[in-house]
Amino acid sequence: MVAPFLQYHEPGIIDILILVSFFTFLWISEYASNKIIRAGIIGPIAVGIIYGQPLANILHHDWQETFLYLGYIGLILIIFEGGLSTRLDLLKANFGLSLIAAATGVLCPIGFSYLLLYLGFGYGAVETFIIAAALSATSLGTTFAVIAGASKSVDLSQTRVGAVLISAAVMDDVSGLVMSSVIHQLGTLSSSPAPNLGWLIGRPIVASAAMALLTPVLAKWVFAPLFRGWVEHHFAKLDHLSNITLMILVLSAFIAIASFAGTSVLFGAFLAGTFLTYLPSKHPSGPFVVLSREQGEKEKDKSPTFVHTFELYCLDTQTYVLAPLFFASIGFAIPFLDLWSGRAVWRGLVYTLLMLVAKFLVGIVIPISSFATCPRRSKSPAPQEKKGLSRTVHSTSLSPALLLGMAMVARGEIGLLIVEIGYNNTSYVSSDGFITAIWAILLNTILGPMAVGLLVKFRGEAIAKGPWGLVDAPEAGINGGSNVALAEGMMEEGRQ
Repeated sequence: MVAPFLQYHEPGIIDILILVSFFTFLWISEYASNKIIRAGIIGPIAVGIIYGQPLANILHHDWQETFLYLGYIGLILIIFEGGLSTRLDLLKANFGLSLIAAATGVLCPIGFSYLLLYLGFGYGAVETFIIAAALSATSLGTTFAVIAGASKSVDLSQTRVGAVLISAAVMDDVSGLVMSSVIHQLGTLSSSPAPNLGWLIGRPIVASAAMALLTPVLAKWVFAPLFRGWVEHHFAKLDHLSNITLMILVLSAFIAIASFAGTSVLFGAFLAGTFLTYLPSKHPSGPFVVLSREQGEKEKDKSPTFVHTFELYCLDTQTYVLAPLFFASIGFAIPFLDLWSGRAVWRGLVYTLLMLVAKFLVGIVIPISSFATCPRRSKSPAPQEKKGLSRTVHSTSLSPALLLGMAMVARGEIGLLIVEIGYNNTSYVSSDGFITAIWAILLNTILGPMAVGLLVKFRGEAIAKGPWGLVDAPEAGINGGSNVALAEGMMEEGRQ
């Protein structure tokens, strides 16, 4: 008879030492890769490859599955933190440019893929589309991880170029979800009854647009007035406990709605963070308007902000456990040994370079926008003045353009998800095509963050001081991590 409970057994010493070594190498590799190549995510990916099925298979299979789930929670928290700390006024001001950047980041990889894979390598049209869809996505988790890693020298979330990057990455993530939904059903399109292709494609688009539109509307006209009038003054009594309870409820609600509606859970996590930034009052006497976390904790009529609470309850666990597990889980999914045939290597490297260029081209929107919006004179400038103006635009936009293009390169979890759906759930993707795609996804996920880290190290200060750099927040005197003051750019302040 099986006991109706889990029987407690002391773990074996070998298992304990394996787990201790796994987490130790996760931390050491993250530190080393951050110091050496300024891209801390690379080390945990390498550790995942070594400890997981791709290479040594040291971890038990059920451990790897558990770490994958825990890592995905870490990914959700990375995106949620990004939503809490993102400058919404900058997102709104640069929305049009972000849309152009996102479209460039999707269309260029698809177009280049058909030129190389379909016309050059002879892959099928549908197979090429699936691989191209995987390489058109941008890793939202990696994007926020890169931004957080660079914030020690410059807080990219407070810059114009950072706002364009975040918006474009979110849009690419949603477009990747749409294509993954289509790919997931490709194997059943010929079945009877065939799925409704229009609804299959339209559902994620409609769901994403609806959530993006309804979130600010409901926040402004429904939830913010209720919160400010009836709730927020009670939060000062329990401080962090009230905050973390509301944060868990809001995050759970948004990701559940996103999942059942058919859009990205990660998109839901991002919206949950931005939703919370708008709820509290922005009046100087408001409970959440504080100069520091200590003020919110000590004064009876003040409360720590949601960012303060995230830092207290979640940040250490996310930084040292969940986020490394997420990047290690990417390593678990890399078929490492299959990558090393001569044919796989040269095709993978060629495709990697092409896909690097395809996303890197996104950065061109920065100098084009700078030139288009530079001050115009009533009279045509002299030829010498034109040259000087071109040099000025070039010098102030080159580094931000490089930053945007490099940061969009990483494909990460979204690219792996799409190509594995195509390989495992359809008959269109061959083993050769799958390995070619894996090469491009893996190397782009490594090279992009490396390039961003090095660029920020040497040019971060110049970017921050330039026209695409730091922008003073509304109510700049109210800071201390309180991002409620930053939601002004998304929606006008409602009357209390």
